[in-house]
Amino acid sequence: MFPKSTHETFSNKLYQTFKNHKRFVKPKLSRTDFTISHYAGEVQYMSDQFLDKNKDYVVPEHQDLLGASKCSFVAGLFPPIPEETTKSSKFSSIGSRFKLQLQQLMETLNATEPHYIRCVKPNNLLKPAIFENVNIMQQLRCGGVLEAIRISCAGYPTRRPFFEFINRFGLLATEALEGNYDEKVACKKILEKKGLKGFQIGKTKVFLRAGQMAELDARRAEVLSNAAKTIQRRLRTHIAREQFVALRKATILVQALCRGWLACKLFERMKREAAAVKIETNIRRYQARKAYSKLRLSVLVLQRGIRAMDARKRFRFRKQTKAATKIQAQWRCHRASTFYKKLKRGSISKFLIYLHLPNLKMTLNSTTLQAARETGALKEAKDKLEKQLEELTWRLQLEKRLRTDLEEAKTQEVAKLQNSLDAMQNKVDESNALLVKEREAARKAIEEAPPVIKETQVIIEDTKKVESLTAEVDTLKHLLQSEKDKSDDLGRKYAESQECSEERRQKLEETEKRVHQLQESMSRLEEKLTNLESENKVLRQQAVSIAPNKFLSGRSKSILQRGGNSGHLYGDTKIPLDLHSPSLSQRDLSEVEDKPQKSLNEKQQENQELLIRCIAQHLGFAGSRPIAACIIYKCLLQWRSFEVERTSVFDRIIQTIGHAIESFRGTPQGVNLSFANGGLAGGVETLHQVEAKYPALLFKQQLTAYVEKIYGMIRDNLKKEISPLLGLCIQAPRTSRASLVKGSSRSVASTAAQQALIAHWQGIVKSLGDFLNTLKTNHVPPFLVRKVFTQIFSFINVQLFNSLLLRRECCSFSNGEYVKAGLAELEHWCYNATDEYAGSAWDELKHIRQAIGFLVIHQKPKKTLDEISHDLCPVLSIQQLYRISTMYWDDKYGTHSVSPDVISSMRVLMTEDSNNAVSSSFLLDDDSSIPFSVDDISKSMEQIDISDIEPPPLIREN
Repeated sequence: MFPKSTHETFSNKLYQTFKNHKRFVKPKLSRTDFTISHYAGEVQYMSDQFLDKNKDYVVPEHQDLLGASKCSFVAGLFPPIPEETTKSSKFSSIGSRFKLQLQQLMETLNATEPHYIRCVKPNNLLKPAIFENVNIMQQLRCGGVLEAIRISCAGYPTRRPFFEFINRFGLLATEALEGNYDEKVACKKILEKKGLKGFQIGKTKVFLRAGQMAELDARRAEVLSNAAKTIQRRLRTHIAREQFVALRKATILVQALCRGWLACKLFERMKREAAAVKIETNIRRYQARKAYSKLRLSVLVLQRGIRAMDARKRFRFRKQTKAATKIQAQWRCHRASTFYKKLKRGSISKFLIYLHLPNLKMTLNSTTLQAARETGALKEAKDKLEKQLEELTWRLQLEKRLRTDLEEAKTQEVAKLQNSLDAMQNKVDESNALLVKEREAARKAIEEAPPVIKETQVIIEDTKKVESLTAEVDTLKHLLQSEKDKSDDLGRKYAESQECSEERRQKLEETEKRVHQLQESMSRLEEKLTNLESENKVLRQQAVSIAPNKFLSGRSKSILQRGGNSGHLYGDTKIPLDLHSPSLSQRDLSEVEDKPQKSLNEKQQENQELLIRCIAQHLGFAGSRPIAACIIYKCLLQWRSFEVERTSVFDRIIQTIGHAIESFRGTPQGVNLSFANGGLAGGVETLHQVEAKYPALLFKQQLTAYVEKIYGMIRDNLKKEISPLLGLCIQAPRTSRASLVKGSSRSVASTAAQQALIAHWQGIVKSLGDFLNTLKTNHVPPFLVRKVFTQIFSFINVQLFNSLLLRRECCSFSNGEYVKAGLAELEHWCYNATDEYAGSAWDELKHIRQAIGFLVIHQKPKKTLDEISHDLCPVLSIQQLYRISTMYWDDKYGTHSVSPDVISSMRVLMTEDSNNAVSSSFLLDDDSSIPFSVDDISKSMEQIDISDIEPPPLIREN
């Protein structure tokens, strides 16, 4: 083919040779291309330059060169082959050598029984513990592994482990279970008893031919059916016997009752006639009493409403009077205080003028005074507006409440009247019907009675009944007319109340508009007040930077006094000293200010060193109060560190806390470092509100960050502690061989196995209990304890639920019972820990609880999708329910999962969810965020009294 062939002749040759081959396809749009169907799919090849690329002749010079190499591998690449005798092989190519080597390999494989391992590439990142399922399946499919497995399963498609086979089909040969046989021997006896042939017994499994498993299931179903029939036959016999005995007793009782009933019927008729008269009397009395009670109740309600309205009116007047008195007192106080401050500022300004301050200081003081006056006026206006807003809001709420109460009362009254009217109408209809029936009965009785009775007693009785019924009908008509009149009156009153409510609604809208206007004006005043305060603060800072030092002013006074006595005299004239001379100011400042400032700084440094050394020690608690935090707060408050613009004490405290946290890393004792500067009430009368500066605010933020860091360390340490135990709990329990064999030794072994399985859950409970005791010992706030355990239980829920959905061996009936027992241990722990510390931690396990409840419930095929999604598992999504339903298998009773209709309905819902762009992920995610803020901690904690906290010896001695 090679010497004269082209790519077109090569393609035509392929089309003719492999035209009917199942893996060769000719494309429709190309004349020279061809397609080959591999395991991975169809691949299209282009025959252009196909022959040229495959002309791989072996050059003899290259062969000799490689054969002369000293490397054995290179020398053996192209070994010499025996010369062909035929004329067809005139040259040696790489392809021909490859075919020859491949033929030798196939001969070797056919002559031996090789075992090989197929290696696949787990991921494209070349990192351990990462498996890409789609990529691995593609490699196995392309490598023919799946095809080989399918072929190997064709011989023995059914394979079951010994313990599973005995557990399912042991009832077909009970003698195999009663004797102390090995599992392998017991399986063989079961199969031989049922006459199966062609099976194989392996080391750990039983291999069955096609159809043999179905035959064993049919035999098993037959045995179970026979047992059920026997039970049903016995039960039907028992039920029939009980029914016969009950029927005989009932017959005797019915006969006795019939005789008694015939005797009592006459007595009942006589008794009814005597009771009718008494009932009529009581009914009339009851109706009169009911009408009186209703009227009395209405009067009481009206009186109560009028008295309440009058009392509210008086209370409102007193409140307004009291508020006016307070406003007047505050205004007089403010006016006197303003006048006093004005006088004080005037005296200060005169004093500063006397000391020859620059003109800039006078201008600055006047500006500051003006800003203060404007600030006071704005604050006063703001207070007035707030009071007006509160009053209008209160009036608005009162109007709304009165309007709602009035409408509800009207609605209830109309409903009551309508019900009473309907009842009266029904009574009239019943009376008319009863009158007609009585007349008809009287007519029939007269026709059927003897002549003597017609003339005497019957006529008298019927006449009395007719008269009484006629009187009752007239009474009911009068009552009906009165009720109609009342309903008309109420309708008029309702219309009047509607008009009144409309007027109130308009007033309410006007009030709301006024409130809105007041709110806008108050917001504008607040903005103006904020601007003035900021300007005032800037002016104060400028005044501080320009004003002379206190020592300078005191020194100037002494110099002025001495200058009057010892100045230089020229005759009778005194020459005053110049207060602003450079030499005087520099010398006095250097002598007076430097020494006290140095001593003050040294004293502060010593105090800070003592505080740092003190808090570096383990001080413990005084009751439930951390001594270190209390000492820090008292020292900072006494040194007025919260009000200074620059200080290093906060940074040193933060560094000490950071070193302590690093030393306590891995243990929950680090929670002792609760150095919060709020919530302390040591001597409430002596403490005053301070204005925190930037270092104090930064210190608070750093403490907040450390609280969150400590919380995360505690939570993560507990997660690390229980993670290995959770891994052991996730493993599905294996039923031991001893549980299948009867006897005393079996019960002991089963009990030991159950104790070994539940030991992992008990280990988790023990870790939680020890952790809770540690937190209690260190006086951690219950609010933080609840948050920790809530996130821990959420972590347990995520781990167990995800393992249940990812591992089919976990979705079994026995594993459901095992996990349910473990959840019962956790529930018991939550009950013992009380809601103060456990909180809502138990509710975090809702996903795994509902999933386990679905696994252990019986008669799953009878459950509908609505019952499963709304009653059994309302929290689980459709994807999660579908995953559990399809992976479920009963290893204990052999029952099935939900019905195919439910599965198909789940698929439809999942398809709709995917069309609606809803996330199809069925796994849960663990939340590792901080679930609280500093404000939440402050609200949950009680104030701490630090007045009786004794300082440590290190501080007490100094």
